[in-house]
Amino acid sequence: MKSVKVFTVGLMAAGVLTAANAATVAKSEKQAEAAVEYRQSLYQLVKSNAGPMFGMAKGALPFDAEVMKTNATRLEQLADMMADYLLVDTTKFDVETDALPALFSNEADVMKKISQFKDAASGIKAAAMSGDEGSYGKAIGALGGSCKSCHDDYKD
Repeated sequence: MKSVKVFTVGLMAAGVLTAANAATVAKSEKQAEAAVEYRQSLYQLVKSNAGPMFGMAKGALPFDAEVMKTNATRLEQLADMMADYLLVDTTKFDVETDALPALFSNEADVMKKISQFKDAASGIKAAAMSGDEGSYGKAIGALGGSCKSCHDDYKD
């Protein structure tokens, strides 16, 4: 009986997490400003972790599998938080943002792009763990492609 209760609580928690990913509309200018700040902070964390990996791919930094593994793990974790910050619709308020209105009306596509971003981060981690420096270029290319795809569609 205990396993049934644990399973039921797990399903309920999964439902709550799924609901948290649904697009929401900011209810006040203060909430809209906070949403923009959190989005921008998230992107700064992505940049600070992806930057060194892009530098390694370009040969500007020495190849370091441990840095790749650590930073890719962080990007996976950030991907898990992205929907919570990206899908807060701030268009009803006069807030300074580079997010295009399309970001808030294409939830399924945004979720797909987040999934691709996380998959790319996982690919980098796998490449780092394999010790095969040659596999890294393709993996980092997938990450760059996932970033570009979202920027092309949803960033001004």
